[in-house]
Amino acid sequence: MLAKLSSERDALRTFVVLLEQEQESLLSTDTDALLALAEQKTKESDKIQALARSRRESLPDSLSTEKWLQANSPEGLALWHAIRQLAEQAQRQNHVNGELIQLKMRYNQQALVALVGATQHAAGIYGSDGQPSLPSSGRTLGSG
Repeated sequence: MLAKLSSERDALRTFVVLLEQEQESLLSTDTDALLALAEQKTKESDKIQALARSRRESLPDSLSTEKWLQANSPEGLALWHAIRQLAEQAQRQNHVNGELIQLKMRYNQQALVALVGATQHAAGIYGSDGQPSLPSSGRTLGSG
């Protein structure tokens, strides 16, 4: 059981580091690393789930991990508490990263709207007869 807990803790540490790298990438202007990080996060998440499933399957149905450790391996309680803290840290970090992603998406949407608007405005510079149709300011050139 202690070996399973150690593996789960190590996988969670790796996952937290990936989340921190993701946040750094989201905060920078260079977001090229995000795709690779997403793939790594998926693999590590799958690994964590498999390790947790294996741990749960090795326990009797009536006992939680904590209760089993209290009764059979009290020295493993520190490991279990570290796992729980890392899981909470990962959840918080993932929430922050989700907020950053939403913020970037809103920014990109606003930029896209501005670009589309500029393109539509630029397309209206020439009329269907090929003559310039610049917007007038209400004054004629040379009038004072």
